[in-house]
Amino acid sequence: MKRIKIGIVRLPHGEDLPLPAYQSALAAGMDLHAAVPAHAPKTLAPGEWASIPTGISIALPPGTEGQVRPRSGLAARHAVTVLNAPGTVDADYRGEVQVLLMNHSSESFVVERGMRIAQLVIMPIARATLQVRKKLGKTRRGTGGFGSTGKGAIDKRQRPES
Repeated sequence: MKRIKIGIVRLPHGEDLPLPAYQSALAAGMDLHAAVPAHAPKTLAPGEWASIPTGISIALPPGTEGQVRPRSGLAARHAVTVLNAPGTVDADYRGEVQVLLMNHSSESFVVERGMRIAQLVIMPIARATLQVRKKLGKTRRGTGGFGSTGKGAIDKRQRPES
């Protein structure tokens, strides 16, 4: 398991919150905490989304990105997830890490100060060099998209006859 160093700044409105941390020895992501004011939690109505501050800024090394991903417990128990999952924190971004949370539930959800709202996964990135061509190499799949890899003899038997 590769370890990298990441600079982190606690912003004034997040100084009393825990730093992001792995919750188990082999966890892929560090939990991010909500830095909403204690006296003003954020209520997400059904179908509503909002940008939730975390009270931190980070400095990722070149060649990495931070992926902001949903917490499975929030999704499973409350239907609350990260709207743009995964959100990306670029290595050259120095602003506050924010989490775009959405409430998919039929009930309101209250985001309280210090609540674990998402996880941050640090990933290596690759930069592409595009090569313009007149044609692309052939593959078995070809141009089939959106569910095409599941099509076959079983699907043909299930289609109504015309």
